[in-house]
Amino acid sequence: MNRALPVVRLRVPTDEDAVAWHRAFAHPDVMEFHGGKAAELFVYEELTARQRRHDAERGYCLWTMLDESGQVIGFTGAQPWEREWGPTGEVEIGWRLAREHWGKGYVTAAARMTLERVRAAGVPSVVAMVDARNERSIAVTRRLGMRLAQVFTTPRKDVGHCYRLTL
Repeated sequence: MNRALPVVRLRVPTDEDAVAWHRAFAHPDVMEFHGGKAAELFVYEELTARQRRHDAERGYCLWTMLDESGQVIGFTGAQPWEREWGPTGEVEIGWRLAREHWGKGYVTAAARMTLERVRAAGVPSVVAMVDARNERSIAVTRRLGMRLAQVFTTPRKDVGHCYRLTL
């Protein structure tokens, strides 16, 4: 069944979005594949500041995701993969959504917008790094047309998947 995707808006993160992200991602289900617990507020303050720099320098970042009412519900976007393992030097797309908004199509809608924006910024391909147990995110990669390119072991010894899409 093909249902209509919800209306979603993306914007460059503001200082205030650090607090909204911190609150939205406090649920243990949201953080299951990201260390298991919510990060401290300063982590999101640094992350939102870094994303503003990415947008200014590259034309893309992890954008704040807003629902129809303008409420901050998460983020989606792209950033360089800068770790020493995995697809170093590639552009990774990613998403994180407040638990109460799961299953409504927000991530798929926002990720499609992300693909349009990074394509317009001249990015030739993207990857998505997904924990092999994260069935919800794997389903999003499939809806985006991404294909499994590599299986790897993270430094924490988790099995991960690298999905790729040529734009």
